[in-house]
Amino acid sequence: MLSLEQLMQSAIEARASDIHIASGKPILIRVDGLLVPLTETAISPEDCEQFAISLVGDRYEAMRECGEADGGATCAGTRCRVHVYRQQGQVSIALRILNMEIPDLESLRLPAAVHKFPDYKRGIVLVTGQTGAGKSTTLAAVLDRINHSYNKHIVTLEDPIEYIYRPDKCLVSQREVGTDTSSFAEGLRASLREDPDVILVGEMRDPETTEIALTAAETGHLVFATLHTNSAAETVDRIVDIFPEARQNQVRIQVASTLQAVVCQQLLPLATGKGRIAAVEVMVATPAIRNLIRTAKTPQIANSQATSAADGSITMDNALVGLYLRRLITREVALQAAQDTEYVKKAMMAGGRMMT
Repeated sequence: MLSLEQLMQSAIEARASDIHIASGKPILIRVDGLLVPLTETAISPEDCEQFAISLVGDRYEAMRECGEADGGATCAGTRCRVHVYRQQGQVSIALRILNMEIPDLESLRLPAAVHKFPDYKRGIVLVTGQTGAGKSTTLAAVLDRINHSYNKHIVTLEDPIEYIYRPDKCLVSQREVGTDTSSFAEGLRASLREDPDVILVGEMRDPETTEIALTAAETGHLVFATLHTNSAAETVDRIVDIFPEARQNQVRIQVASTLQAVVCQQLLPLATGKGRIAAVEVMVATPAIRNLIRTAKTPQIANSQATSAADGSITMDNALVGLYLRRLITREVALQAAQDTEYVKKAMMAGGRMMT
């Protein structure tokens, strides 16, 4: 059986984003969104357990009690996010491979509005999308640009720590939930006593964390956070709906006054068949959009985005059309990822005629 370092090296050479290790099965890797076998032979329960122990250390005993454990590890010189869990009485492992080097913001081919995020002084910016959509990479690139541009204190709250920042002009304090602080809410509350300028919240999972994040944005901090939502309008509704109905009006007012932008991402296969590219929706909080949030008219946000291109906003469907017209994704991929399939079909046809 290959060592953990050898497995990691083989996965990196195959351009994998994830590794799946399960007792009694061959090891699988995810390449360009698809699972493919890395080994032909099945891994034994004993080898799987040894891999798990070496990856999560002391947390392995906790996994035996509750059934799962999270952590971060470095294998073969590469940082990875680790999740060890029990299924049908056997140990399984999911590894997310992380880039050791934080990518430059320009290299990610994100909309121009995202390049302005490092210059924001206060408020809250939300980066959303499904697991594996590239949220952490986008945020790391934005924070690293701040690190190299301004003299500030950046505090991150992560579960686990993914990218490691090398402090330049900024002081960067990275805190891991479960190791350095007990929870996102506790770490976020404590961060307000640590003289931060910029705060990264790995995920706004509950009302307490969300409330503190909004308060931090209200009191002059620049807050970045993630959510698992698929559109700007859904993101606003998700934040409001976390709270009891009696408080939702007040929360809408808070969100309307503090929100700077929402970015929604999904990673799609390139037309070449190798690699993936991010389709990115951006909602910049213009006065019109703030008013829609304040008055609970979130269904109208998409229309306002479509007419706010000059301010940097773009809907997901228009982002998909743009990628298709630049021949970066196929028609089939664009339609599968679309929110309004009929609109995308018509826009692709109209754009194609204009290019011929």
